Amino acid sequence: MFKKLFGSSEPKEPKEAKVEKVLPWQPLSDVSQLEVIAEKSKTKTQLIFKHSTRCGISSMVMKQFVSAYDVDNNADLYYLDLLSYRDVSNEVGYKFQVMHQSPQLLVINNGVVVAHASHGGINELELERYN
Repeated sequence: MFKKLFGSSEPKEPKEAKVEKVLPWQPLSDVSQLEVIAEKSKTKTQLIFKHSTRCGISSMVMKQFVSAYDVDNNADLYYLDLLSYRDVSNEVGYKFQVMHQSPQLLVINNGVVVAHASHGGINELELERYN
């Protein structure tokens, strides 16, 4: 009975540590970066993930994206906290002619958005098609 109430004094088996997958995010925090992204997209696919840090759905989609993302994907990956950088978020929509949504993923090649999706559609994009 005491073991149930207070636990056993026997050492517990260590649980396997869960390793978090870390993506090679580049922070997108300044409007001037958008011109650089457009220029770099002429030789390498550029991805912009727009994330609302206060939205549970956005957080869930981001976790799914991170889990499924192939780190061998030949693309630069940008992270935009659209609440902290609202001006950058607005300019992304204007420069790349895409209506704002959150969460949202933009795939940029040759200076233009060749694919974009929001919410559950983000994880349905076949990113390898754009490399």
